[in-house]
Amino acid sequence: MDPAAILAAARVKGLRIASAESCTGGMVAVALTDIPGSSDVFDRGFVTYSNAAKQDMLGVSPTTLQTHGAVSEPVAAEMAQGALRNSLATITVSITGIAGPGGSAHKPEGRVCFALVTPTTTHVETVEFGPLGRAQVRLAARDHALALIADAISEIAPE
Repeated sequence: MDPAAILAAARVKGLRIASAESCTGGMVAVALTDIPGSSDVFDRGFVTYSNAAKQDMLGVSPTTLQTHGAVSEPVAAEMAQGALRNSLATITVSITGIAGPGGSAHKPEGRVCFALVTPTTTHVETVEFGPLGRAQVRLAARDHALALIADAISEIAPE
């Protein structure tokens, strides 16, 4: 999805966007803020690479991290909910995953968990991109998150 089109659609509907990113290291925020004038739509981005950052900046529960691990749908949900609480956004997206190299049998390289949160909905999903290599997994995750934002914007009625 084209970041400029996402911003234009959000602008028409009076929406604000924030991101909470781990394995992508802010790539969604970069894609959106590369567009001149994006500050009226993109509120902020949280790069929470460590578990401590997830807890401190977004309020992710230590229990959730211990029980499910950082790469999990419950953590992705708490990241996006924390971004919504700690921003002026009406749509937040979160990304946490194993970009590689490496992984394990339980959490393989290319597994990325996403959450998309609005004031009334929470959507979580896991995508298995496979062992594409670190750079390609990160790009695929960025593009998937942008598509989630675009889909959410299309479902929200204008103000």
